[in-house]
Amino acid sequence: MAFDRIDRQILALLQEDGRMTNVELAERVGLTAPPCLRRVRALEEAGAIRGYHATLDPRLLGFTITVFALVSLKSQAGSDLAAFEAHVATIPEVRECHMLNGEIDFILKIVAADLETFQSMLTTQLITAPNVASVKTSPTVRTSKALPGIPVVTGE
Repeated sequence: MAFDRIDRQILALLQEDGRMTNVELAERVGLTAPPCLRRVRALEEAGAIRGYHATLDPRLLGFTITVFALVSLKSQAGSDLAAFEAHVATIPEVRECHMLNGEIDFILKIVAADLETFQSMLTTQLITAPNVASVKTSPTVRTSKALPGIPVVTGE
């Protein structure tokens, strides 16, 4: 699907504020409401917009620790990679899982209520998972930038 300037403006605005009304969105991109809604629906159907969500404050909800874990597997066979991905999908504290190219196979973003809870999850669910060779963890000290989505260029 080719995206014109208005499509990119719609994507950028909705990425900033997914709760924006269609009327406000239409005004901001210079359309009337019906064609704007048709464009949004087309972007959703094409998969450019994959969903809408609220950004939560982890600390206010009791998740005081964020850790990045570098995971190396014993085997990189396709079925072993898929099995690891399926396993981490069952661990609620693992919020992101990215396969890497190089000596580390995966990087995981993990949240936990506290260090003890994280250590328990690490030792009972991650290190002991089949095919895991090693796990190196780095707790974050602070987050200085955490933008959702992707940079959308709105000019032609």
